[in-house]
Amino acid sequence: MIDLRSDTVTKPSDKMRAAMAQAEVGDDVFGDDPTVNRLQERAAEVFEKEAALWVPTGCMGNEIAVKVHTKPGQEIVTEDRGHILNYELGAAAVISGVTIRAVKSADGSGHLTWDEIEPALKIDPPYFQAATGLVCLENTHNFAGGSVMTAAACADVCERSHAVRLPVHMDGARIFNASVALGETVADLTRACDSVMFTLSKGLGAPAGSILLGTTEFIAESRIWRKRLGGGMRQLGILAAAGLIALDEGPERLHEDHANARALAEGLAEIKGIAIDFEKVVTNIVIFDISATGKTSAEIVAALKDSGILAIGFGNLIRMVTHLDVTSNEVGKTIQAISEICHQN
Repeated sequence: MIDLRSDTVTKPSDKMRAAMAQAEVGDDVFGDDPTVNRLQERAAEVFEKEAALWVPTGCMGNEIAVKVHTKPGQEIVTEDRGHILNYELGAAAVISGVTIRAVKSADGSGHLTWDEIEPALKIDPPYFQAATGLVCLENTHNFAGGSVMTAAACADVCERSHAVRLPVHMDGARIFNASVALGETVADLTRACDSVMFTLSKGLGAPAGSILLGTTEFIAESRIWRKRLGGGMRQLGILAAAGLIALDEGPERLHEDHANARALAEGLAEIKGIAIDFEKVVTNIVIFDISATGKTSAEIVAALKDSGILAIGFGNLIRMVTHLDVTSNEVGKTIQAISEICHQN
């Protein structure tokens, strides 16, 4: 199968599997797993943050950040297609007791400016309104098609948020994709953020795990919440060994995924009935509108599966994500298959 559902489906390399088999391990709940400690130290070094914490999933990392930064009864502000709002099963409400104020980005990029955020804030509100406790950003923005936020744009939001005593969390699940696309370091892209989460198990290729970063104090409290949420694991070095390879070697090849995504988008743009602005495809996510084909996304996705290709449909849109297990030849086969499906009576 050509699996374009997500970059979460990547398989660990032989090098990762060998490192996992040979990993030096300890008990991470006691803090004495040397391999996970090296991974955390390395991540903090790369992002130029004080400390880092391995978490099983990006969702857990995001939700721990929300919990540590906020108090029950507050609101958090995020873009209206953001992952924390739409794809974490209401966890911010369940775990942290906060509501979410959704703000739509005017340009469709998914990246909010301060002029869009400020009207949604409630700073020292009257007693009948919930106070804003946190601003959440996302880079790359998943359901805005893998769009990127520059270091300057992020710093501006952070500085203005800090001026009104609000912390900023960055859902940077695919921050390395943004780094490669922009030619800016992940440290620069997130320098002013109070916390950052990035994922090892997407484009970087590890089998599991994400990293949460922030101040030493923030990570100490996050470690407590990781345990409370069931994320305190034991001989974690087996997974951390793969994570070290993913962190140090994974970013070097992300440009290949971006090139494949752009080729896919350009090919789709030539198919009658499909609407996509391929100029906006700058990382590894391709989202296209199929409403003018006369078929539903469910019908096209089902037909693709019969052709050995997996994708995700929602509404009139289909999403495809390129990754290390997708070749340029497979991109060509995918374009051909979609063309044939869309032109069938």
